[in-house]
This record gives sequence, C-alpha cells and structure tokens, in this order.
Amino acid sequence: MDDNQLLRYSRHILLPQLGIEGQEKFRRSRALIVGAGGLGSPVALYLASAGVGTLTICDDDTVDLTNLQRQIVHRNDSIGSPKAESARRTLAAINPEVTVNALVERIAGARLELLVLESDIVLDCSDNFTTRHAINRACVAHRKPLVSGAGVRFDGQIAVFDLRDTQSPCYHCLFPEHGDNEDMPCAVMGVFAPLTGIIGSMQAAEALKLLAGIGASLAGRLLLLDALAMEWHTVRLKRDPACVACGTRGTS
Repeated sequence: MDDNQLLRYSRHILLPQLGIEGQEKFRRSRALIVGAGGLGSPVALYLASAGVGTLTICDDDTVDLTNLQRQIVHRNDSIGSPKAESARRTLAAINPEVTVNALVERIAGARLELLVLESDIVLDCSDNFTTRHAINRACVAHRKPLVSGAGVRFDGQIAVFDLRDTQSPCYHCLFPEHGDNEDMPCAVMGVFAPLTGIIGSMQAAEALKLLAGIGASLAGRLLLLDALAMEWHTVRLKRDPACVACGTRGTS
C-alpha cells in the first residue's frame, strides 16, 4: 500500500486483528451485492469505505422519491436513475480506489452462477424469496459464503451461511422454497428507516470478518431484531440433511 492508502485505512491497520495483512485481503477481495436498496445501501457504503477492492452491485430498479427515506446510498438528484448506477456514483465519491461494477439487471440463471463463482463473498440484499433462493443455490453450488439480511416494518433478521463448510446450513434449510413464506414489500407493509441501516451495517461487518478471516461469524445463527422494543433474539440453525438445495454436499 502507498502512503495515501496507509493513511486512509489507518484505523483498520491499528486493529491487531486486521493490520496491513487484513487490509490487503480486503483490497484483493471481490464482493457481490444483490440489491441496492435499504440493505444494499449501507452494505455498499461500508464495504467501499473499508477498501474492498471490487464490488459488483446488481439491481434492475430505478430510484424514486419513496426510496430516499432509507436507501442512503442514493441522492435526490438520482431520482429516475438506475439504482446500481446511482450507487456507483456515490461510492466513487467516497472511495475512488474501489472498482464498482454496476449491473442494471435482475440476475438469474447462468449469469448469476458466473457472478457468484467470480466473487469471494455474496451479500443478499434483495427483497423477494425467488431471488434469495436463486442466490442460495448458486452459493451452495460454488461453496461461497452468503450473508443474508431482511427487514420490514420494525422487524429485521440477519444470518450467515458459510457454504465453504459442508456442515453449514443453507438459506433453504431455514426457509424452504415451497414453504409458507410470502414476500412483504415495503410499499405495502412500510419499513422503519434505521432498521435497514442496522441490518445492512451488520451484513457489512460479517462480510468483512469473513474476508479477513477474523472473529466468530454468525454462521449457524439467525439474529432477529424487534426494533420497536430494541430486542434481539437468537435462533440456532442446523443443516437439514434432506434439504433439496444443500443436502447432498460432501456425500458424493
């Protein structure tokens, strides 16, 4: 790292758990962020400011006025612009050293598989179960760690599925694809603005820990937040041997 980089990341470098070695790991890392909304905003902001070398942000939506209450990566003059491009502009202003690939598309199929394969970590900041399950299947197939978050009304959740570990549960183990889960769009249910900031910031923290190989991740745990009461609850997760998404890992 040059002198400017040493100064920019000095507060990370001062942490003995990170140091220059950890910061170099960030610089060499590639993160895939699916969704540039309420969760993707703090995720992208913190990963970029922390110096993660390459961020790929995928979102096919455009910024509208209702987004600005919580989607903090966007600005008033971004209304009408693709969210991925709006996020790229904001991140470039914060840290021009980071490469940001803005994909204005809803990724699926072979395209999703390739993006996951090329990434070191995947952050699911999407808002629908179809996309979440597709991301999960790709992460299972390529054994990539997945940091999943969700938030609606005053209720948030975050979990890590470290699919490099054959004993780790996957998202499908927790929420079966053909279960009783229903998408709850913010446009109908509403969402408390700081909720997505809390959950998204935690997603970024878990991603950075995984990339640097430090601390204990949330793997095997689901954290549930009631922001109205500001109470956290922990649910222990176990792999489902009969899971159609990950049940055959390590057995063939």
